[in-house]
Amino acid sequence: MPGIDLHTHTTASDGTVTPRELVRLAAEAGLSAVAITDHDTVDGLPEAMAAGRQFGVQVVGGVELSVADGQRTLHLLGLFVPEVPGEFGAVLARAREKRHDRNRLILDRLAGLGIGLDYGEVLELAAGAVGRPHIAAALLRKGAVKTLREAFERYLGAGGAAYAPKTKMPMERAVGLLRAEGAIPVLAHPYQLREKGASLERLVAGYREMGVMAIEARYSEHSEAQTREYLALAKKLDMGVTGGSDFHGAAKPGIRLGRGRGGLFVPEGLLADLARRREGFRPAGWP
Repeated sequence: MPGIDLHTHTTASDGTVTPRELVRLAAEAGLSAVAITDHDTVDGLPEAMAAGRQFGVQVVGGVELSVADGQRTLHLLGLFVPEVPGEFGAVLARAREKRHDRNRLILDRLAGLGIGLDYGEVLELAAGAVGRPHIAAALLRKGAVKTLREAFERYLGAGGAAYAPKTKMPMERAVGLLRAEGAIPVLAHPYQLREKGASLERLVAGYREMGVMAIEARYSEHSEAQTREYLALAKKLDMGVTGGSDFHGAAKPGIRLGRGRGGLFVPEGLLADLARRREGFRPAGWP
């Protein structure tokens, strides 16, 4: 039975593989469907959709958003996002401008530490949305660090000497925008919530009431026990299930498309269930 991968990144954000190449790799891997879920952008979708028709792979439009629930930070995936979104597209454009502001602040802080980087040097390394991975690559190229991991540990990660927090959209706002586009909001990689048992159930039940429709139960970093818990929770709360590798190409060399670290498998039947759930709230006229 062929598998699918509903969490991938391309050069439109912080991946190292173009949208077309990612779809070609999905076909080579025997995947029947792949979702492009770049950070804060849908710019890679037209190229990916065209490649899907060429290589015989169903391409699901998607996006990944960093959102805030009070003091808690988490990620949402949107699946079935249209190639050309309405109001949501304008919101994404503003989010990308905020990324530039954050990047420049990080460069200012690096300069204060005696490490001079011109923003043009960073932009040269990015084909799409610009972020910390590109700053890390610029630091590596300059010789300021020996590895990308060192760049994040010393300078760019939370607690790093040049770290600047990202402006995050309120979760309820993000969910509303996604559903207004006919997209399914998905709680991404729930292991990062650091909750389990009754406290996890209460938290996710609240997100369900907010409009989140599915849980990314199958994920590269989930243990077998976590996967079982998230699958059971989705069933108990009558939520959909998604799964994906979080493929970034060379930026995450241990993650294989459709296979994660080797043991991941996302059955294609999950996509049909998500489509049925989408039909349940999708008014006439939505794509």
